[in-house]
Amino acid sequence: MKNLIFYIFCLISINAFAQNEKGNANDAARITLAAYVPEQIDKMPDAARSILANKLNQIVTQSGMGGSAYNERFIITANVNVINKDLTATAPPMTAFVLEVTLYIGDGIVGTKFSSTSISAKGVGENETKAYISALKGISPSNSSIQNFVENGKSKIIEYYNSKCDFIIKEAQALVSQNQYDEAIFRLTSVPEVCKDCYDKCMDAVGPIYQKQIDKACKSKLMDATNAWNASQDIYGADIAGGILGQIDSNAACYKEALTLSNKIAQRVKEIDQRDWKFQLKQQQDNIDVKKETMKAARDIGVAYGNGQKSNTITYNVRGWW
Repeated sequence: MKNLIFYIFCLISINAFAQNEKGNANDAARITLAAYVPEQIDKMPDAARSILANKLNQIVTQSGMGGSAYNERFIITANVNVINKDLTATAPPMTAFVLEVTLYIGDGIVGTKFSSTSISAKGVGENETKAYISALKGISPSNSSIQNFVENGKSKIIEYYNSKCDFIIKEAQALVSQNQYDEAIFRLTSVPEVCKDCYDKCMDAVGPIYQKQIDKACKSKLMDATNAWNASQDIYGADIAGGILGQIDSNAACYKEALTLSNKIAQRVKEIDQRDWKFQLKQQQDNIDVKKETMKAARDIGVAYGNGQKSNTITYNVRGWW
């Protein structure tokens, strides 16, 4: 069964995205960016910060790169400089701003800048804050300079994954040696499918790690179920043990032992209570189901781990970007 799981992951990774290297728009959508507004933008009114964050989110959403607001490695951010400030010759006079908005895409963890572009934004308002906000609102995500900037950022992210792939896999293997299976699976399944070369390698690597994870969980749950049954060998204990056994993956190495315990419990319940114990372990599936369910289960582990990290908000590094 272990060899089967490994083979399945290899088969999926080889066939999943063989049609291209960098993919089309749908593939690129699997690369995600977090919108980040740094504290160090000089003289930006507080009321304008949320406007800039919304504008950055519009850009990544329109480009198909919208992602979680939490702990993305890659970010889109901006710096804003006031190029000109005037009072209009109107009654009442209005404030007019010309801003230079420079956008950046990069690795917010190690602080590597991938792509940048500068655009001019003009706004008029009753006061400086409203003029500033008016200028930011006028930025169009469809601007050709912005679209080219985003496409360049996508390409650099793909290059990042393909050049750092061996390191990503080694990191995951190091986590496995520390019994941190969930984080290892998270690291490997976080590689976007559009990064075909690295995605294939990571899917090859995640199969054996996933097998180790379910084998470890199986031993733990089998022990808990055994202890529950030994403590109370009646219908009450049977139901508790059965609930634990029902969580065991049918592809785990100790599945047969779990099945033996289940049969033993059923036989004992029949002897003492003269009734059938209505419980079944997860059934082993055919090869097609195994491929689908194993891939989904591994991804679910990665997603659950990632969601659990939301409270650990990252402080992004953009030093030297402007």
